[in-house]
Amino acid sequence: MRVIGIDIGGTAVKYGLLEEDGKLLESGEFPTEAGKGIENLFENMCKIIDKYMSKDILGIAVSGTGQIDGSIGKVIGGNPIIPGWIGTNLVERLEKKYSLPAVLENDVNCAALGEKWLGAGKGADGFVCLTIGTGIGGGIVLNGDIFRGDTCVAGEFGHIQIEKDGEQCLCGKKGCYERYASATALVRMVKEKTGKELNGKEIFELEKSGNQDVKEVVDRWIDYFTDGLSTIVYIFNPSLVVIGGGVTKQGDYLLNRILSSLDSKVGENYKKNLKIKFAELGNNAGMLGAEYLLLKKVGKIK
Repeated sequence: MRVIGIDIGGTAVKYGLLEEDGKLLESGEFPTEAGKGIENLFENMCKIIDKYMSKDILGIAVSGTGQIDGSIGKVIGGNPIIPGWIGTNLVERLEKKYSLPAVLENDVNCAALGEKWLGAGKGADGFVCLTIGTGIGGGIVLNGDIFRGDTCVAGEFGHIQIEKDGEQCLCGKKGCYERYASATALVRMVKEKTGKELNGKEIFELEKSGNQDVKEVVDRWIDYFTDGLSTIVYIFNPSLVVIGGGVTKQGDYLLNRILSSLDSKVGENYKKNLKIKFAELGNNAGMLGAEYLLLKKVGKIK
């Protein structure tokens, strides 16, 4: 049997038809059109689901943006970029419409579970996952399962304060980790230094070409990143940290600098068994993690 996987982001919705072993048979995406609200989004999702309903479907697995109670598949908070999204029990709606099992979980939690199932965390019973993007997301895997916390919003690492009275964050605080160490922060810092609006790929290309101004910014950005990472390491004492996001396409060029910067910020007992890896599943991690949860829900995975 097959699973319909859907990954809802703020700007685009990725989808795919998956085998039970995670093999992606077909994939595509469409614009979220966030401003048009939840009903437009739901209608567009249903068009994709309808397209695949003749494919011997086991269930519908959804990864989504925002604060989500994955135990019931309900959006309980986050930035209101999709009107009506907060408060929606998507699982209830999907199961009622299609008479199929469904799951909905936060996108970073899904990415963590995808990496646990088939990626950089395969075989690990517990690890911490960080994603570097518009903000910094976090997922915590403990005893082989996602740790959601008391109200299902654990892992908001992006809002650890690393600068007292620093940059204003959307959460209401100042000096949050993601204001200094996200991909958005890197782009902003480079623009402030050079006056140029560059994306992450362009920034690293310019640095590699020998641009000293950009190198100074990237070094400072890495320093901020490992400031927050060291705090997370001290809290969880993990044996593995998996880092995802577009910047990880830089591979060892970036990973080795992160390791070097982190080295002096954590004690010997914390470094003893610690491994830092970049995520391996790319843009498919969210869908695969959602599928993993669906397979657990229907008893295909213990």
